[in-house]
Amino acid sequence: MKIGILGTGDVGRTLGGGFLALGHEVMMGSRSAANEKAAAWAREAGGKASSPSFADAAAFGEVVVLATLGSATEGILGTAGATAFEGKTVIDATNPLDFSTGAPTLYVGTIDSLGERIQKALPGAHVVKAFNTVGHAHMFRPSFHEGRPDMFIAGDHDGAKRQVSGILETFGWGVADLGGIEGSRWLEAMCMAWVAYAFKHGTWDHAFKLLRK
Repeated sequence: MKIGILGTGDVGRTLGGGFLALGHEVMMGSRSAANEKAAAWAREAGGKASSPSFADAAAFGEVVVLATLGSATEGILGTAGATAFEGKTVIDATNPLDFSTGAPTLYVGTIDSLGERIQKALPGAHVVKAFNTVGHAHMFRPSFHEGRPDMFIAGDHDGAKRQVSGILETFGWGVADLGGIEGSRWLEAMCMAWVAYAFKHGTWDHAFKLLRK
């Protein structure tokens, strides 16, 4: 499968490496095809990796992953162009984090979410919130003593959620579906719960698991 990733940070590189390990082709897009960080990643990753612009990566991907800084995401979507995402599953791994006062807070509250804003910006795409409630180090093949963790997802399109669930399972995750894209409000808040635990206990090695009876 062809995967387009928008964003060259830790999340983008980790997810890109995971897709490559599973045999997919990956384009990691940035503002410029001349981005040296992205080009260095592609050279190291091998022949199935490349580093074009945001627009090129969005057009290339059968599935597109948003791994951009939350505050920059809506502008980046405008740069890439909504038509490049038409009919595609878009995995939204972003969080609306505000670092202006030091420790992060959310700049979108519980009556809206960045996930919903992304879906509105890409009306022809099928946005699924995922990968936003764990640190990048554990996104691919997570290993915890207590067993396999769960990734919570939200999105309006059942077919897209089935596709993302399959990807998550190949990445080593269980899946917990919260329903429509408005569930992003709670997933983005879950990110803050993950961050709060990290600051309190001085560790970034934790994940969520839903216990069922």
